[in-house]
Amino acid sequence: MNATTAGPRRRRIAAALALAWLVSGSGHAGVAFDPTEADELPAAIVGEAPPPQGEPVEYHAANPATQGYLAIPEGPGPHPAVILIHEWDGLVDRIRQTADAFAAEGYLALAADLYSGRTGSNREENMALVRETLAAPEEIVSNLDAAVEFLDAREDSNGRVATIGWCYGGGVALSFALGSDAHEGTAIFYGRLLDDPERMQHIHHEVYGTFASNDAGIPVAEVEAFVEALRAAGVEQDVHIYDHVEHGFWLHVDRDPATNAAPALDAWQRLKAYLGRTIGG
Repeated sequence: MNATTAGPRRRRIAAALALAWLVSGSGHAGVAFDPTEADELPAAIVGEAPPPQGEPVEYHAANPATQGYLAIPEGPGPHPAVILIHEWDGLVDRIRQTADAFAAEGYLALAADLYSGRTGSNREENMALVRETLAAPEEIVSNLDAAVEFLDAREDSNGRVATIGWCYGGGVALSFALGSDAHEGTAIFYGRLLDDPERMQHIHHEVYGTFASNDAGIPVAEVEAFVEALRAAGVEQDVHIYDHVEHGFWLHVDRDPATNAAPALDAWQRLKAYLGRTIGG
């Protein structure tokens, strides 16, 4: 796959979507280009990021309650783009700050909102939001297709998009790869998996995955079965299981820095290389 050439793209951009782009692009200076060094983690995932530097955007005309977050890199571009898919508690500042981190690496970064502007503050609220949205998978695909179209409509986009999701968002990223051909990359951080090679044949790009050996919700055996299914389907993959870490270790390095930092750094460098291969950067 040539990461410098935009592939075929559905461009069903309605007037309302174009207007949303004009509004979102006005008066925003962008995030300074400041990529991490080889031995450096993004400040967002170690709990040291400044307040979010981007802005809210309405990218899903079919659901006006959807409130995404856009971080734009400085410079005219064209830039590759990433869609960040939040954890089970919704689009919170940790995700916004992580979007800023990707913008600092030179990516247009749109943090999607799958909860119609809502967030959860405890396990019960989070699970209610998860169940509600997973019960309507067609709306999830519609939301993320709109996110891709929103990014593609921008003049500073190179027309190549990858999704990146954590926990709930990791599983959603996989579902989107199975249900849409509108993007060029899928990165899964400890999300729910499948092991059906026939279904995996619907994926037409390399898949990145980062998992934790001590994740009670996603056992190592499930990750291994997922990898075997990808291989059987002929899908390229870069999937790694990190020892001694737990679910959530990458997006929340600060929960246990001594244990999480080294594997998180390796996963970050793998992710940057993966994005370079699939969408450019």
